[in-house]
Amino acid sequence: MFRSGCPRMTKRLIVPFLGLLLAGAATVASAATEVHLEPAQTNLGDTASLQRGAGLFMNYCSGCHSLGLQRYSRMAEDLGLTEEQVMGNLVFTDAKFGETIKSAMPAAQAEKWFGKAPPDLSLVARSKLGGPDWTYTFLKSFYIDETRPSGWNNTVLPGSSMPNVLAELQGIQRAVMSEHVEGGAPAHVEKLELASPGRLDPEQYDRAVRDIANFLRYVGEPAAIKRESIGLWVILFLVVFTLLAWVLKTEYWKDVH
Repeated sequence: MFRSGCPRMTKRLIVPFLGLLLAGAATVASAATEVHLEPAQTNLGDTASLQRGAGLFMNYCSGCHSLGLQRYSRMAEDLGLTEEQVMGNLVFTDAKFGETIKSAMPAAQAEKWFGKAPPDLSLVARSKLGGPDWTYTFLKSFYIDETRPSGWNNTVLPGSSMPNVLAELQGIQRAVMSEHVEGGAPAHVEKLELASPGRLDPEQYDRAVRDIANFLRYVGEPAAIKRESIGLWVILFLVVFTLLAWVLKTEYWKDVH
């Protein structure tokens, strides 16, 4: 009786579980279609991009956001930077070389100014659906919105309390809204137009935010740089080993046949 009951019990457990999985997948898929994410095309093997991204992040983002899981010393080692380069160009607090990257803004003041303290971005590239694509698109999607306390809004994260800290590089974008149809869907942002240019042209700004997204991807998993570089050699080894094994097998079995 015990054995005959197992399949029924297993089926009773599996069917609801599969239903939850399908429902979760549908929710994720629905969320993914709400915002179109542009491909960031990040490359952890591009050390120059990672260095530029580190510089941009430390100059424009670290005043509010921390990288509590990343140490200055580890960043220097992985990105090919010296201690002097890091301490002289990327550290704007009294932090030591071996310490983690903390925001210069006290949490209490940040909560008072923004309503809540800006989040730590150590894992943003792993926690957001879309990964680096989300970061890349988010940094390109700010527009002027006089109704917001900061004066800015974002199409990827509507209602964001974060101002466009890269506005001097990107320039100022304004939203082109859809027409409001009586009894239909409310007006929404159809596209963004550059109303006032910044220090960078659109192509240069795209590269800048791609570098930041690349850097935050690295911060989310620093070991990925070594893992990907070692992985190439592992694949080459397996290819060569497979070839040698096939030759050995052919040589060994020819006499048997």
